[in-house]
Amino acid sequence: MESLPQQPNYSYDIAIEVKEKVTMKDIEIKGMVSAHCIIAVSIVMATIVPAVLLDDFSVYGTHLVWLYICTGGVAAVNIAIYTVLGVSPPAKKNTLSHKVTKVSKSCLYFMFSCLLFHGIIVLYGAPLLESASETFSFAVLLSTFTTLRCLCILGPNGQAWIRVFSRNGAMSIWDTSLQITTASSVIGAWLGAFPLPLDWERPWQVWPISCTLGATLGFVAGLFIAPIWIHWHRKQLTYKSK
Repeated sequence: MESLPQQPNYSYDIAIEVKEKVTMKDIEIKGMVSAHCIIAVSIVMATIVPAVLLDDFSVYGTHLVWLYICTGGVAAVNIAIYTVLGVSPPAKKNTLSHKVTKVSKSCLYFMFSCLLFHGIIVLYGAPLLESASETFSFAVLLSTFTTLRCLCILGPNGQAWIRVFSRNGAMSIWDTSLQITTASSVIGAWLGAFPLPLDWERPWQVWPISCTLGATLGFVAGLFIAPIWIHWHRKQLTYKSK
């Protein structure tokens, strides 16, 4: 009597596929944790190292100096880490002219973001002419926490940005981390503005110290919240193919 051909075990194949995807996500999450920890350490180092090397340095007393060092440090570390990890989508062309065009577009995107944030901050009540340099420096810091990371992960692709920040638009755990860190940075900056009108006469109430500290704390919080949230929901997260 001939034996009937075995039917493929689809449920088993699906279970194996799901397990492989979860394992891959775990590996990516570990990479994200390492990257985010390095970025957070760069902010700590931007506060500690100048205090050791520079006389009369303090986050309050020489706030703009700290802001510039923090912005430059975070920008350099972000660019280095995401270049090494190769998170951004592969380039269609590998020619020098294409790379120069990509870098030029990224610089334009970043500058436009700084001007946009500056305008929004002024509309929310910041001085228009007085303390203009402080306001623009704050805008550059916000752009570093938000726009620069988008450029590192998504590249200068406006459609990809719109997709990521639309509902269910994330296509990878890095897209999800972008959503979380961007939101936490902006919310932190917004919450930091609440103490400004109060008459407590504290040194950190000088514009824009509380806002920059709020944005920085929000950004750091987002760096740690993102991998935790993704790990907790890794089995439920399903990303569309790119």
